[in-house]
Amino acid sequence: MGVAGSFSGTGGGPPGPVMDRDEVDRALARLGAEHEAVESSLLALQDHAGRRLLEGAELTGVTRDRWAAAERSIALLWGYFEAYSAALTEIREIRARRRWASREDLTELTERLRGRGVTVPGPAAGAPDALVPGAPAKLAERFSLEGLVERMNELYAASLDMVVTADAVWSALPARIDLLSAELRRTRSLAHSAGVRPGEHPAGDDLEAITRELTLLRAQVISDPLAFWRPGARSSAPGGGRPDTDRYDRAARALEDIRREIEAVLGVRQDSEERLVRLRDVLSRADRTLSEARAARGEVLAKIAATEVPAVSGPPTALQERLVTAAEYRRHSLWHRLSPLLESLEREAEEELIRARESLTAVTAPLAVRAELRGRLDAYKAKTARHGLAEDPLLVERYDTARRMLWSAPCDLRVAEQAVSRYQRAAAEALAQTEPGGTGSGDREGGV
Repeated sequence: MGVAGSFSGTGGGPPGPVMDRDEVDRALARLGAEHEAVESSLLALQDHAGRRLLEGAELTGVTRDRWAAAERSIALLWGYFEAYSAALTEIREIRARRRWASREDLTELTERLRGRGVTVPGPAAGAPDALVPGAPAKLAERFSLEGLVERMNELYAASLDMVVTADAVWSALPARIDLLSAELRRTRSLAHSAGVRPGEHPAGDDLEAITRELTLLRAQVISDPLAFWRPGARSSAPGGGRPDTDRYDRAARALEDIRREIEAVLGVRQDSEERLVRLRDVLSRADRTLSEARAARGEVLAKIAATEVPAVSGPPTALQERLVTAAEYRRHSLWHRLSPLLESLEREAEEELIRARESLTAVTAPLAVRAELRGRLDAYKAKTARHGLAEDPLLVERYDTARRMLWSAPCDLRVAEQAVSRYQRAAAEALAQTEPGGTGSGDREGGV
């Protein structure tokens, strides 16, 4: 609906200079075009799908209040349009009296075209469509034709904005909610097949909560669409903004999380046997490692003197019992219970195997030290033999002393290490003497 310029006539005579015939004809042509535009806009509003939906819906909240105001505005619009049409018809009849309008005709035409000569019913006091909200009610108002077009444009824009906004929400959200509800039904069917049910699994309770939320959300969107609208910033166009989808988006994200969780549970059904076999293998290796550690501890206590050997824990019986429970869950298709149990068992079984290996390493550390000392002693003996020092009395004596300590039980590692070091130093000095022209210090603590 186009908006024409305003005029300031007050009636009782032509406002401003009397128009000539050409001015009158141009004004009539412009007002006629405005009349057609107003009529087309009103008919389009009357046939708008959003308006028909609003008329048939049981509205609540802000939508109910704004639609009541919009209905009053639309009723006023039609009343204003009828008054505008009647005034324009009268002006055309006056202009059609004579081909060459008289001075009196032009004066009257000027007054009707520019003056405030159109009387229309006033809006109710305090109504949202009142010119001054809260002002006393007016039984009637007077407008110029141009001013009446402006007023109709204001009422039309407000009414159209309300209709377009409601229609936009109804076009966007209910269909999306229905699609999400269909996905929810499929997810609930999957959940049921996986044993995920309300009261038995948190995901089952979450599915029930999403079902209630979508049911409530759809009912609220249908009855109060304007409560789900975010106006656009600085937008003057009707329907400027977008539907508020925050609650829908939260429900969609929650459903996606649950769907992934249920798919993980269903995945357990496919590979649970393989995972149980791997778990048994890991726990068996941990048990064997602990058995080795216990045997090694006895050996260390028997063969190594003056050494604190850490205690070795018993077999992972608690994990074995939980493994039996997991097998029972699989046998009875309790996949929603098996899934978290398998995950925790896999993690704890790996940790148990690591602890068993660390225990074995800690227990056998003294034996490793003794083996390293034995290797070092024999390596130096082999080196001295290559240089013809195998029969050196000092070296033979110190070698025998160190070897007797390392190959007897229980072995005092501290004393044995000192003996090996003394043999190393003697061997290094002897080897230095065999080097050509050498009286150097030779190897002291060095390697072979």
